[in-house]
Amino acid sequence: MATEKVTIYRKYHGAVPKDEQGRPLPKKEWPRKRPFRWAARWFGLDGTRYSRSFKNRKEAERFAENKQLEIRRGRADPLPAVTLGDFASEHERVMRGQVAWRTLQDQMRALNFLMEHVGKKMKLQSISARHAESFIASRLAVGLEASTVNKDIRTLKRLFNLAIEPRGYLLEGTNPFRQIKPRKKAEKPKRYVSPKEYGALMGVARSSWWRAVIAVAYGAGLRRGEMLNLIWSDVDFEGHQLAVTPKAETDGLLAWEPKDHECRLIPAPAEVMRFLAQLQADSEEGCPYVFLPKWRWLHILRKRDKGEWAEDSALVNNIKRMFDDLLKKAHVPQCTPHDLRRSCITNWARELPAHVVQKLAGHSDIKTTQKYYLIVQQEDLDKARLVNSRILGRNLTDPLLTHFGQNEGQEKKPGNRKRL
Repeated sequence: MATEKVTIYRKYHGAVPKDEQGRPLPKKEWPRKRPFRWAARWFGLDGTRYSRSFKNRKEAERFAENKQLEIRRGRADPLPAVTLGDFASEHERVMRGQVAWRTLQDQMRALNFLMEHVGKKMKLQSISARHAESFIASRLAVGLEASTVNKDIRTLKRLFNLAIEPRGYLLEGTNPFRQIKPRKKAEKPKRYVSPKEYGALMGVARSSWWRAVIAVAYGAGLRRGEMLNLIWSDVDFEGHQLAVTPKAETDGLLAWEPKDHECRLIPAPAEVMRFLAQLQADSEEGCPYVFLPKWRWLHILRKRDKGEWAEDSALVNNIKRMFDDLLKKAHVPQCTPHDLRRSCITNWARELPAHVVQKLAGHSDIKTTQKYYLIVQQEDLDKARLVNSRILGRNLTDPLLTHFGQNEGQEKKPGNRKRL
């Protein structure tokens, strides 16, 4: 029978330490004098004794806790034996509608790559940290960027956590991706679009559609998906506000959820509202969407009714290509439509508290706002230089430094030099 208690203990190695007289030290003094690792010990159902070593006590205690739970279950109620393929199929079925479509697609993509590597018939409980490391190595070997591989690590770590709780396929602490560290990568510099560059883009944008797109991205910080799913009832012309809200599927609307399921109100400058009003005046009546031409909206609805419309299809095609043409005409250095949003958030951060910027940006974690959207500009560097210049300038008038300078000057006089 298995023991009722999983014990942890110090597992010493190396020679027994001795005192100055060459006598072996008592065991109570070994922890300070003799190298050791922590170990967990238990007996299996067949009476065989097992042990496992760990680098530190915390890891040993975590393992012992999980092993104790397994023993108490007595394997009378074993964990469900599920393959990776079955887990993937179940996940796609139960999570549809619970997470954003794009998020689910990313999760299934990561699971499919893992199934290609270890096999879809591999038991979920058999996937170890060694398999996880091998999978990550294979992803890097095909030339993927570290950022892409890090996204796979985060995604699969989250999925195996779901396999632990609430699905109960794995025990606590057995996530194979738990200790897989993100691969280090050099951060690419973030592009800030200055107000002057924004003005140049608006100067070459001939259509009211493009002027409204640029204004909303730069003046209200909306993501591309948030803009394209904006409907006219989300625009409060009197209150100068834009509402980012989920859309339920109706005869005339497509189902859509904001990223991180964040619903928020965005204050918009008068200039943004002016360009939106001009777009509304130029648009055909009957289409509820702000940035979808009526013909495109009707085309999407027809495809949806026939079952030919995929949820991840582009609402508007060729935005990046058309935006690049605008950049060339405006003689503005390369940037993306998302850089307009990033620049808007940076502008907010110069005047508003960080938690307010986080809310306006629609970030669930303030670290995202700080890491990816608050861009250090040249004028910030110039201010930092001036700060140190003022500090150093004040220090040069410090009496102690002045005294030191005088002494230094005296030592350099020929008459004060000592002959060697």
